[in-house]
Amino acid sequence: MKALEYPFDSQWILKKKKSIKRTLLSENRDFIKKKIAVLGGSTTHDIVKVLELFLLDQGIQAEFYESEYNQYYQDAMFPNETLKNFQPDFIYLHTTNRNITAYPVIGESDDETKERLEGEYRRFEAMWERLEDLYHCPVIQNNFEFPSYRLLGNQDAAILQGRVSFLNQLNGRLAAYARSHAHFYILDLQYLSARCGLDAWADPFYWYMYKYALAVPFIPELSFEISKIIKSILGKNKKGLALDLDNTLWGGVVGDDGPEQLAIGQEIPEGQAYTEFQQYLKELKGLGILLNVNSKNEPENALAGLRHPDGLLKPEDFIVIKANWEPKNENLLAMARELNLLPESLVFVDDNPAERSLVREQLPGVAVPELTSPETAVRLLDRSGFFEVTGLSADDLKRSEMYRENARRTKLQAAFADYGEYLVSLEMEAEIGRFSPIYLARIAQLTNKSNQFNLTTRRYTLSGIEAAAADKEQLTLCGRLKDKFGDNGVVSVVIGRIRGKVLHLELWLMSCRVLKRQMEDAMLDTLVERSKGLGIEELRGYYYPTAKNAMVREFYKTQGFTKISEADNGDTIWSLDLTKPYKKRNQVIKVVQEDDERRNF
Repeated sequence: MKALEYPFDSQWILKKKKSIKRTLLSENRDFIKKKIAVLGGSTTHDIVKVLELFLLDQGIQAEFYESEYNQYYQDAMFPNETLKNFQPDFIYLHTTNRNITAYPVIGESDDETKERLEGEYRRFEAMWERLEDLYHCPVIQNNFEFPSYRLLGNQDAAILQGRVSFLNQLNGRLAAYARSHAHFYILDLQYLSARCGLDAWADPFYWYMYKYALAVPFIPELSFEISKIIKSILGKNKKGLALDLDNTLWGGVVGDDGPEQLAIGQEIPEGQAYTEFQQYLKELKGLGILLNVNSKNEPENALAGLRHPDGLLKPEDFIVIKANWEPKNENLLAMARELNLLPESLVFVDDNPAERSLVREQLPGVAVPELTSPETAVRLLDRSGFFEVTGLSADDLKRSEMYRENARRTKLQAAFADYGEYLVSLEMEAEIGRFSPIYLARIAQLTNKSNQFNLTTRRYTLSGIEAAAADKEQLTLCGRLKDKFGDNGVVSVVIGRIRGKVLHLELWLMSCRVLKRQMEDAMLDTLVERSKGLGIEELRGYYYPTAKNAMVREFYKTQGFTKISEADNGDTIWSLDLTKPYKKRNQVIKVVQEDDERRNF
């Protein structure tokens, strides 16, 4: 919903939240359903109501448990049958500097202040560990905003007994805990409150009147930040950008003005704004965000502009360059096909409101930020949270190169008349084995990002993947594929639950960038071998249709399974009899299994 995109009208959202919810629920969408516990040190009612809207807009339908006023510690630390029965998928701890119980006292020793800091930190740490032990789900914790006054003036940040100093040190301890605990995430309340303006954020009227620790008008800002973290954990981030060129990456029209007249570089203020935007985009590329061009231009003019000596982005920084006179919505669809992505994985950035309107109307799943000026472009993209980071794997950092390698594979394929010969030429090698600790984060990420080749679309948090790996009643496999062009990383995941002599396949997914390369065959071969070794006599597969996974509707049939039932809603169940002879399907991938000598790819 456009009204929930950044920058949004907070007052309008607060006023219209009931009608917004009705509109969002009326949309025909496949919502992910999650349970979220909000444990608050102050009033949280409207925070929950607005958070629900932002999550619905991201395709997440949430059910909430909300603690009583200022009962966050009791709910975390003491028996609570209601919360236990609720079994949250996420826990959000909404605490602020008003929940600090032991601020330093002027005149006490440095050692006494350090003891206060340690005690305050340990109180929070005990809650996090208790919640982890009980619920095994992600915990989101606010850090602490600055105090509304500084008793020591500017030295409040330097002297240990100052509240600014105390909160800075406490925030540092929270950050250190987050770095060492995979299921714990910081919501940076210190930054958010400073960005919004501390005096306005901490307007005491709302505390005295309603016991809100932040001013009510900023509730949508806070709820939006919470939603960004949750949707990122669930793998609903965007994957790439489709960027216009003229008056978007540089000032001017390259076809009319010529590349030498473009506004880019440090010589003029306008050029500096475009340079900073290009710098930001280049930094996004370093995080694994895919950069692409969607421009109405002659190809040679587009390349000339990208080769401008003062430009920071060069043609080689982009995966797909669409520079032509076709409608931009059609270009974007073609771009998504080339990348093996759904169109909604992309963000369309264009200075032209007519082009934005066209893409928004024709491709409603594509994010289209309202770019109005070069000097606000970085702020707009950054605060929209399209690429919110909650984990950064080695595969993420290499994503751009992986997609570039895919482009080289596609080019090679065109040179072969026989597809089988093309596959052999790739010299593929797969590592297939049980879930390894070094891959767990990537596996969790895949379960939340993969939509097209995903037979049941079950979603897992990292803790859920860890539990599956440790469960003796579950068989887990992950596959990593490399070829002569490079390493694709972990691309396929299977989770099966053992019930007697039957293995029920609860999850089977694969990255679309390795489709039709016999990786699915290699996975099945290994799955059959491991299952027979455990005395399993039947594989039972499940397909649950969604709006995005129609491509695997007949997957089990193509793999030799027999359909045993089909429901009215399209759900199907399939069986493979392992008591009968099984012929290996993979003919082109060399498989290295965990029992073989380990290889570092």
